[in-house]
Amino acid sequence: MLAAAALVLIALGTLLAPVYADHVAHTDPFASNLSGTVVIDGKQVAVIQPNDSGLGSIPIGPTLRLQYFLGADTQGRDVAARLLYGGRASLLVGIGAALIACLIATLVGLFAGFLGGVTDAVVSRTLDIIWAFPIYLLAIALSTVLLTQGLSLGPITVDPQSLWLPILIIGVIYVPYVARPVRGEVIAVRRRDYVEASIAQGARRRRLLFREVLPNVMPSVIVIFPLMVATCILTESALSFLSIGVQPPQASWGSLINVGQTQLYTRPWVSIAPGILITITILALNVLGDGVREAVDPRAKVRTRRLRRSR
Repeated sequence: MLAAAALVLIALGTLLAPVYADHVAHTDPFASNLSGTVVIDGKQVAVIQPNDSGLGSIPIGPTLRLQYFLGADTQGRDVAARLLYGGRASLLVGIGAALIACLIATLVGLFAGFLGGVTDAVVSRTLDIIWAFPIYLLAIALSTVLLTQGLSLGPITVDPQSLWLPILIIGVIYVPYVARPVRGEVIAVRRRDYVEASIAQGARRRRLLFREVLPNVMPSVIVIFPLMVATCILTESALSFLSIGVQPPQASWGSLINVGQTQLYTRPWVSIAPGILITITILALNVLGDGVREAVDPRAKVRTRRLRRSR
């Protein structure tokens, strides 16, 4: 319950990002504000302040007020507002990529495991080839290439600055990580008595696939999904930190950490705040995944209780 509550609060906060920026902080989180000021204790304070050493300038730190609650970045932009907008992008990419990966992987694993033979061999070898590449190296390579020209597949065109680009890249590279366990589950279900009984009664292949096998495989996919969301958020954050994920003017938690790394000694909250939210989100998703597994698979709950008793 605590994990679900944390996820709901984070999701609601990111959805209300425009409300916070427009009606609470009264700021544009995507526009530079180098010469702006903010009222603190009745005094006008510059958002970008001169350095005491006389060299360069320092953004205002956390005011713990409605405006610049977590301070400003090097462009004078409100960190708290950008944090909420960045969370929208990170969650959208993570959930979208996980949905694409699970959808494609379920279909691929379903047909490969059920049909077997040449189909299974071709699909398995293709998945092995993708699996052989280091996941982040493959993601970096695809992002670097596609960010220069976008993606064009017939009538479908994806702009380099669109969120669809990281969603598709991350979703595709994680297909083997879901398809392989799904294929194994399909092979196990395919050999069970009720499926063999349906075959003996002359059931058609379509009925066997979508009425007998798929419903018994879906619990495994449901358990995997929260874990895939967490993995995809981490991958997106890594790519955005390297400036090859979510592209400006949009922001994500990974890009915010990248922007704040030059301010770690003066304004550490610029990087610490998105890092904390990433950590909370990933932990909550993992705990939620464990809870879903125990709810879907009663045997897992029994194993967990036995493990706790043995300790």
